[in-house]
Amino acid sequence: MFLELGIGAVCAVTAGIAGFVIAKKIDAANYEIYTMQAKARAKAIEHEAELVLKNANIKVQEAEIAAKRRFEEEALRLKKDYVIKSTDIEKREISLKEDFKKLSKDKEEIEEFKKRAEELNQEAVKLKQDYQAKLKEAIRVLEHSAGLTEGEAKDIILKKVEEQSRAEIAHVVRKYEEEAKQEAKRRANYVLAQATTRFAGDFAAERLINVVNIKDDDLKGRIIGKEGRNIKTLEMLLGVDIIIDDTPNAIILSSFNLYRRAVATKVIELLIEDGRIQPARIEDIHEKVKDEFEQSLVEEGENIVMDLGLTKIHPEIIKLIGRLKFRASYGQNALGHSLEVANLAGIIAAELGGNEQLAKRAGLLHDIGKALTQEFAGSHVDLGADVCKRYKEHPVVINAIYAHHGHEEATSIEAAAVCAADTLSAARPGARREVLESFLKRVQDIEDIAKSKEGIKQAYAINAGREIRVIANAKLINDDEAVLLAKEISKEIEEKVQYPGEIKVNVIRETRAVDYAR
Repeated sequence: MFLELGIGAVCAVTAGIAGFVIAKKIDAANYEIYTMQAKARAKAIEHEAELVLKNANIKVQEAEIAAKRRFEEEALRLKKDYVIKSTDIEKREISLKEDFKKLSKDKEEIEEFKKRAEELNQEAVKLKQDYQAKLKEAIRVLEHSAGLTEGEAKDIILKKVEEQSRAEIAHVVRKYEEEAKQEAKRRANYVLAQATTRFAGDFAAERLINVVNIKDDDLKGRIIGKEGRNIKTLEMLLGVDIIIDDTPNAIILSSFNLYRRAVATKVIELLIEDGRIQPARIEDIHEKVKDEFEQSLVEEGENIVMDLGLTKIHPEIIKLIGRLKFRASYGQNALGHSLEVANLAGIIAAELGGNEQLAKRAGLLHDIGKALTQEFAGSHVDLGADVCKRYKEHPVVINAIYAHHGHEEATSIEAAAVCAADTLSAARPGARREVLESFLKRVQDIEDIAKSKEGIKQAYAINAGREIRVIANAKLINDDEAVLLAKEISKEIEEKVQYPGEIKVNVIRETRAVDYAR
């Protein structure tokens, strides 16, 4: 058994040695293979490196050739430029030499002309001296023969020439003045014709009463209320006279204030429609209607400004424009009148070469003060100018406000156009209405008051009775007395005459010197 174990061990050792030897040979063989592959790769890399180097050398050679070619081309171009510029410089040099020769020749000619001019000047001085001597001799002969000195003869001649020249100048001046007047009249008629034919305003008249129609006369008693409480509340809140008489199916509202009358009409219509007529309900509806009317004023003003194409108007002025809808002068609606003036002024200004939009703006705002006259004391001209100054309106607008009633001169085409348009709108047939007899009586009363004063030569009521022009005798009344006279006439008119708005008292005192040239 031990023998078998020994033989097995020997066999195992022998097998291990044999395996080790075989493994070593296999590793040696693999090493040789790896070595051969590494050499092959190294050779291939070396070959590729040689190719890359060769290609790099080729590219360097190509770059050198290209650079050399560009250098030669640039050198050739510079050489050509040099030749061209050298030729140009040579030509300029030749031209400058020729110009210098020409200048030298011109200088010689100038010197010659200068010398000739000096000679001619000397000859002229000599001739002038000879002329003066002969003239003095001739004057001595004339003085001796005529018996006049030189100064006396000169004065006579100058006077005759002056008289003849003045007559000729006066004739020419009269001729051109007449032509200018005719042309101005023709042009003015053309402009007015254009304005009136291109714009035709609607008749805008207002009454002093509104009529509210009712279905049943029994409503009159409900409007009056128990012990008259309802009608008293209405009159107190609305500020109008409510006339409830035997007129069937009608209630009459009377007031000179169109705005209050319009609000009152709407309130009563809503009360009738609602059926609940009592003081508390009247107050609620009145507040609601007032708010609606205030909003409608703003909307009305905005629509008008938009229709006229105007911009940058202060919201407060827009509200006042809306209020003009509820203001009238001599039966003519103020808003309708302002719109008419705006359109007419725009047309007139455009015809005269002015600013059409500015003229429209001034025309729309020329009577803006009328929206304030029922709330504030003073002339609508002053009130309108003040509000436009406060909200920084254009100076032309302010000038137009003053100028359209003669408070100052129109300083622009646009302001003059507004004055003309205001006259057209107010004076055209049908624009304004008034009871003829009362109007004539009021005008006559105003004139009689002025004529009754001492030292008055004549008095004229003008501008639809809104101005009285008083002509005073300058020999009887001085400047200080004229001021007092204006105040006295104004005070007496206030006490004795009823009239809308204001009346301007204009006392004129002047001395005229008249003579006739025959």
